Amino acid sequence: MANYGLFVRFTLRDGAGEAFDALIQETTAGIRAHEPGTLVYACHEVEGAPHERIFFELYADRDAFEEHERQPHTRHFLAERSKYVAKTEVDRLQPYAGKYPAGAEK
Repeated sequence: MANYGLFVRFTLRDGAGEAFDALIQETTAGIRAHEPGTLVYACHEVEGAPHERIFFELYADRDAFEEHERQPHTRHFLAERSKYVAKTEVDRLQPYAGKYPAGAEK
């Protein structure tokens, strides 16, 4: 089965950046510790757009993504994010070419 990815743009509420970023630090600690099928979970600030955050997520396959969604740290993030996020845009990705981390080659 092929890799599966997401590109997510969060637009934060005014003054929510610090609290959202703290929630992300907590969430990514759980991902690093408990999700071998999550190959990349990269969170980015956007230069010149202090209320924007971009996530690039790459999973070994769709099953690994679904396992990610079931994790307690992910469920906590999903429950809490509405306090900080005004808008969420999600693109679901089917990688087909490029340079990937070890274990994620196409």
